[in-house]
Amino acid sequence: MIGLVNKIACLCTVALLIFSSVQAQQKNYTDKKNSVSDGSGRYKLWYNQPAKNWNEALPLGNGFIGGMVFGDAKNERIQLNESTIWGGGPNNTIDSNARPYINQVRRLLAEKKYAEAQELANSKLGPKGNSGMPYQLAGNLYLSFPETGTVGNYYRDLDIANAKATVKYTLNGVNYKREFFTSFGANVFMVRLTADKPGMISCKLKLQSPLKTSVAINDEKILVLSGQGSEHEGQKGQIKFNVLTRVKNSGGTNVADTSSITIANADTAVIYLSIATNFINYHDVSANSMLRAKNILNKAYQHDFDELLSKSTRYYRSYFDRVKLDLGIDSAAKQPTDIRIQNFSNNNDKQLAELYFQYGRYLLICSSQPGSQPANLQGIWNGELKGPWDSKYTININTEMNYWPSEVTQLAELSTPLFNMISDLSVTGTPTAKIMYGARGWALHHNTDIWRITGVVDGAFWGLWPTSNAWLCQHLWEHYLYSGDKKFLRQYYPIIKAAAEYYIDALQKEPEHGWLVVSPSISPEHEYIDGKNQVSVTAGATMDNQLVYGLFTDAIRAAAELNIDKVFADSLAMYRSQLPPMQIGRYGQLQEWLEDLDRTDDHHRHVSHLYGLFPGNQISPFTQPQLFAAVKNSLIYRGDVSTGWSMAWKINLWARLLDGNHAYKLIKDQIKPISANSGGTYPNLFDAHPPFQIDGNFGCTSGIAEMLLQSHDGAIYLLPALPDEWKDGSISGLMARGGFKIDMKWANHKIIKLTIHSSLGGNCRLRVNQQIGSKLLTAASGINKNHFYQVMDLKQPIVKSDDKNITAKLTKSWVYDIQTRPGETVIINN
Repeated sequence: MIGLVNKIACLCTVALLIFSSVQAQQKNYTDKKNSVSDGSGRYKLWYNQPAKNWNEALPLGNGFIGGMVFGDAKNERIQLNESTIWGGGPNNTIDSNARPYINQVRRLLAEKKYAEAQELANSKLGPKGNSGMPYQLAGNLYLSFPETGTVGNYYRDLDIANAKATVKYTLNGVNYKREFFTSFGANVFMVRLTADKPGMISCKLKLQSPLKTSVAINDEKILVLSGQGSEHEGQKGQIKFNVLTRVKNSGGTNVADTSSITIANADTAVIYLSIATNFINYHDVSANSMLRAKNILNKAYQHDFDELLSKSTRYYRSYFDRVKLDLGIDSAAKQPTDIRIQNFSNNNDKQLAELYFQYGRYLLICSSQPGSQPANLQGIWNGELKGPWDSKYTININTEMNYWPSEVTQLAELSTPLFNMISDLSVTGTPTAKIMYGARGWALHHNTDIWRITGVVDGAFWGLWPTSNAWLCQHLWEHYLYSGDKKFLRQYYPIIKAAAEYYIDALQKEPEHGWLVVSPSISPEHEYIDGKNQVSVTAGATMDNQLVYGLFTDAIRAAAELNIDKVFADSLAMYRSQLPPMQIGRYGQLQEWLEDLDRTDDHHRHVSHLYGLFPGNQISPFTQPQLFAAVKNSLIYRGDVSTGWSMAWKINLWARLLDGNHAYKLIKDQIKPISANSGGTYPNLFDAHPPFQIDGNFGCTSGIAEMLLQSHDGAIYLLPALPDEWKDGSISGLMARGGFKIDMKWANHKIIKLTIHSSLGGNCRLRVNQQIGSKLLTAASGINKNHFYQVMDLKQPIVKSDDKNITAKLTKSWVYDIQTRPGETVIINN
């Protein structure tokens, strides 16, 4: 009987323990769910398992160091990058023999001998020496833990509100926690290991790299990896780098052998890691990488984890907190992030779009900082010796797309690395313009790298595109439009002017109409003759015409803003008048080429001829309704589903077409698992071309901003493309041109509160899809007198479609003016 009682008591105890464990796990899960609904977890990516591969790992960065955290409980991997570890060394790729062949290709194109022009270009105008150098990884930090047993209560997150990653789990009754961040300011990667019982932290640290490296321990018990960038396409690797790791533990020991550090029985262990290279600039690699890395590490080691974290978080949040978006939240947000991605296309998880928007801002803050390199094709995160497309700067859209969110989402300072690269390219591109094209100014083609190469890359079929200088200069002018910074404009005006001078010399007269056109060129990565003899090389592609028209216009206006160069500006206006008008083809589409060669079954990923709508400002529904309608037809023919970055561009285009529901449909197409036929989103919210390209993340963030605010067309258009599903919401901190910062709250698709912060003063013209009853506003008439809101004066398009009445159908809108003073804030309740 006593034995039976004991057995019953034992069973009750086991049942109680099981119940308590279930309760604890349920509470842990409930806490996670509640943290989303109460706001503390609103901006967390979280998972209930470690990363199985690189596209599930979580990114941290500070513009200089990048880290991918995998989160395995027993074998942690942190993959490491540093923004200046590239293959090869200083070089340029100018083809000194190209000019006579360029002239021959021009002649063949003028004679409409397209196949012959392509054949000559393919054979004579390819890469000179190399097609650019690859961005490479530093290596990996591995932490191996000796404990055996089953892991429970696993949790992993990335908190993008604070730029910090966390891993938690239970093993053998001990609750373990790992914290990771990349320090802004101290420039070290930091790891802290803790447990809820003393003496439980034991692990071994190792550094590894697939590059040519050696690993050793120095006298200060610092683990040192010394490495070198690789040779690539005949260019000797000249980047030298060092990764230094040091441990500070509380309790227990840390012992160094020849190639690792072993931590044993510590209460807490903090890992400091620095990376530095010998890179100074694109033509100088003479720095001492070891000395740099030591100085960074020793300075950081004087401070504890919490102190470095606090300073880093304050710096990071000074950027991140500038913009707040609230689209509402529902039960879908209680799921792990990978599950939310899987379900997004079939539910109304509005908050995931909000998270994705802020994730793009997070990635830009972490991959592009003043003094760093610009964000490349993978931002700052690349896990391979030779990443996809070498992780270079593809400047026929991808690099530019990286910076689309910078001005509108209040991250303008983060464009500084891009501006610095443009300045470098204006130098390295000057001999390219002279030697290859016989022109003044500067020029380059569709791709560059850390060495600022400017020649043809990847062959003439894709690479013979000399128009990227015009696109890059648009970013300079846009920064001025947003900031009104005349000192900045004065600094960069010579670069804009020199790019315009290149086209004055390089444009060719097209024989049929006498138009001035870019020749030879391509419509990026596309061909107009398919089949056995594919042809991409052309003259007068629509995108080129738009880019040159925009560059000339920007240069004319910049000269007027600075009250200089009137004679030059007048000459530019004359050349601009000879550029081709845009043309509407037989299908009612905006033509991509000078001739009407488009196909309605063409679903190519590039939509280059639509540049004039976005990111350009040349196609307006109010002043060019025919062109506006033609762009819509072109976009419908191209289709929605494509590679990840292409869908992101289309989100922006549909927003500019004032169709919020279609734009939101593209957001749902992009934020879903990848398929065999299209891009999408990886579990860590990285954009998938596939493979990973970061431009899709940035492009989608820009697209969501465009759905909520536009300021390119003579007015600030509030909620221009609000989808039905975003019925209620708020946004604060979006920037409009002319130095206006806008906060909005809306309910049932109507603005109920509007706050305008004016830094520069001047007339603030608003366009809204509702009437606003406020004595502060007056009905607008005439052109906007605010000089930051000039609209394009375009030639009338040539219409070839049988439907001569092609036009846009627009929602009724109201236009108001309000005069503002510098520093003034205006609040309007409706």
